[in-house]
Amino acid sequence: MMAPPTTGPASAPLSDILLAAARAVQGVLAGASLTDALSRVAAPLRPAAQALSFHAMRQLGRARAVKQALIPRKPADPLLDALLLTAFSLLVADEGEAAAAGVSYAPHTVVDQAVRAAASQRSLAPFKGLVNGSLRRFLRERESVLDAADRRPEAVWNHPEWWVRRLRIDYPDHWQSLLRAANRPPAMVLRVNRRRTRREALLEAFRAAGVDALPVGETGVALSQPRPVQQLPGFAEGWWSVQDAAAQLAAPLLQVKDGMRVLDACAAPGGKTAHLLELADLDLLALDVDAGRLERVDANLARLGLSARTQAADVADLDAWWDGRPFDAVLADVPCTASGIVRRHPDIRWLRREGDVANTAALQARIADALWQVVAPGGKFLYATCSIFPAEGARQAEAFQRRHPDAARLPAPGQLLTQAEPDRPAEQHDGFFYALFAKV
Repeated sequence: MMAPPTTGPASAPLSDILLAAARAVQGVLAGASLTDALSRVAAPLRPAAQALSFHAMRQLGRARAVKQALIPRKPADPLLDALLLTAFSLLVADEGEAAAAGVSYAPHTVVDQAVRAAASQRSLAPFKGLVNGSLRRFLRERESVLDAADRRPEAVWNHPEWWVRRLRIDYPDHWQSLLRAANRPPAMVLRVNRRRTRREALLEAFRAAGVDALPVGETGVALSQPRPVQQLPGFAEGWWSVQDAAAQLAAPLLQVKDGMRVLDACAAPGGKTAHLLELADLDLLALDVDAGRLERVDANLARLGLSARTQAADVADLDAWWDGRPFDAVLADVPCTASGIVRRHPDIRWLRREGDVANTAALQARIADALWQVVAPGGKFLYATCSIFPAEGARQAEAFQRRHPDAARLPAPGQLLTQAEPDRPAEQHDGFFYALFAKV
């Protein structure tokens, strides 16, 4: 998982940061993940460009509506379009939103630096007048332009209209709070590796290093401000892993004990794999369809002083990987729309399409049905998704139990929803769903 954006003064000119962030935004608009798009940004610019591009994703709906009102015809150059959207994202946000993202700049500075960014590129230089004129016009007509833009749900909520519509149906009493919470930068949460240290010792090391942190959950630590992982005490020593508080609930639900044969399906990047191994000495197999992502699992386990067998395979194709021996516990953190982690990955909302919900639900059912076959009698099966759409959670679990009469449902958190409480970051968590079954 990409580390949260860091805040603080940027040494590069804002024009360079704007251009780098615009290239990342351009990548997302073309269908790439923000993680992949930012990986192509020069290392010295990446932290500042990451903070700005994250902010642009959180303001994209409103920025797009404003740009369309001022420039009805979409620019033919995709980079120009992305630069305008990135600049508008800074101008349409209120001071609190910009400050929380670490991208607060005076409006005239944004205009000046956006023009400089355009002038620095041969393909964009002819359009610097368009950049200057449209941004200055917005500053002059801000109130009327925003009033017109905010007639569109996408501009009000900074989510696609289909996403807003689905939440209104699924959560009629609090869909607004879910959308507001999804647009707040999340706390950076760590999970303590109990095999290497204790939470009290880690908190003491953080205090000594001037890192403000609070305990959260059973083994979690929430930072008041995100930091690059290499700058935190204990990273190289494997004292902790980055993992949201909601995700930290998965491994304990399976109540693993020494000697158990355990399967972590869809395991990459390995956070839950490591957590299971921190809880007990296990015969654990970590599967994932992506061999490249499994390399991250191996690397993460090595840093933490843990080990497991890893294998690249389609988990639903049992003939490709299963040796016929059943598992005492199976964790199925299945592919989903990731609608519950948009605080951390704000590009997700713009990359997904409405049809993706039904498509992932069908894939989830296929995976769950296949994995149920490998659970030993009396064994446990944990179905998990980082989604807030009931089609991927509660309704999926209910349908699974109807298809499998030998599945007894056990207590589990069910649907977890992100709450918008900015003054209590340690109590925030991602949207997640858990259903636990025993084979009877």
